[in-house]
Amino acid sequence: MSTSTTVIRPEARQQILDRVKLAEKPIPELAAEHGISPNVIYGWLSRQAAAPPSTLEIAKLKRENQALLELIGKIALELSVAKKKTDGP
Repeated sequence: MSTSTTVIRPEARQQILDRVKLAEKPIPELAAEHGISPNVIYGWLSRQAAAPPSTLEIAKLKRENQALLELIGKIALELSVAKKKTDGP
């Protein structure tokens, strides 16, 4: 029984992982498309999940968190104003 090794360039690997994250196709389909085992992709995902987040990822999450907090504040204020209008004097 022979084994063949498919070399995946880092750019292609990142493209595959991006497609997985976007749920573009199931992992087995992506693996078949690139001639690799689904276990290879699962391995990449597990190593990526175990890695600490990058500074850029942290900054992005902080921006998203701030935007969500602002949105929650705006909604809470609108609800408070609406409640005061319906309760009346």
